[in-house]
Amino acid sequence: MVGEPKTPTVNKRQLGAELKRLRTGRGVLAAQAAAHLGCSETRLSRLETGKGRVAPRPDEIEKLCALYGVTDDFQIQRLLDMLTTTRQPGWWDPYREVLPSGLEVYFGLETDARAERVWEASLIHGLLQTPKYARAVLAAYPGKLSDIDDLVSVRTKRQELLTSSEIRDPLELWAVLDEMTIRRPVGGWPVMREQIEHLIDMAALPNITLQIVPARKGANPGLGGAFSILEFEENDPVVYVDSPAGNLYLEKRTTVREFATSFDLLRAMALDPEESTALLRDAAEE
Repeated sequence: MVGEPKTPTVNKRQLGAELKRLRTGRGVLAAQAAAHLGCSETRLSRLETGKGRVAPRPDEIEKLCALYGVTDDFQIQRLLDMLTTTRQPGWWDPYREVLPSGLEVYFGLETDARAERVWEASLIHGLLQTPKYARAVLAAYPGKLSDIDDLVSVRTKRQELLTSSEIRDPLELWAVLDEMTIRRPVGGWPVMREQIEHLIDMAALPNITLQIVPARKGANPGLGGAFSILEFEENDPVVYVDSPAGNLYLEKRTTVREFATSFDLLRAMALDPEESTALLRDAAEE
């Protein structure tokens, strides 16, 4: 967030990007750098992208600096300082054991994002879920039922990005939902009524824009599934796609542009924010 300390995930990305910049600027191939470290190209790629739990060791940074011709002690120390910040725990660290694979990276990116644009075709987005709705969603998936309390707590904690008074610049959220997300009685009708009323309250916040795509619109560019576009003050946008096969983080500019175009088409098809709120009120009464 603007004015807030960067998360370990974002610091790791920035460290990796700096190492890659130094390598390409020196004209060193990835295979050469990997051989110099005595590791695989896959590991080097993970170091340079900052994804997953892989982070360089201090001696690896020093070896790469030597290979890239970096002799300025100040610059080397700056890289080592960046490494130190990647090891600081994030707010989600107490829940690490119950988090599905890949969500730590997503939470780190989301926490440091300036804005997030999301499309949801089947479920209310996690940032907008009530605890009862979240519990019903989690209970529907196969897995350890004993973890549900912790996972609901994670979602509640995550929502502080939107509402916490301790955050100087809360996350700007623009959410476009398919009408089916509010028509499907997840957890039963009382739970859905509470969820819809919560959406109305959240839509009234100045940092949240909420739109609904009516079912009567038929086919739309989002039928392929949900996605999020995370935007930052300093780094390029990242697209996050969640699926049963795993989590994808897409950073290629042409790919990000395609998702951005899909989002623009979806919000153009959607009711405007005032009409969307009216639809939510009608749905709550029904």
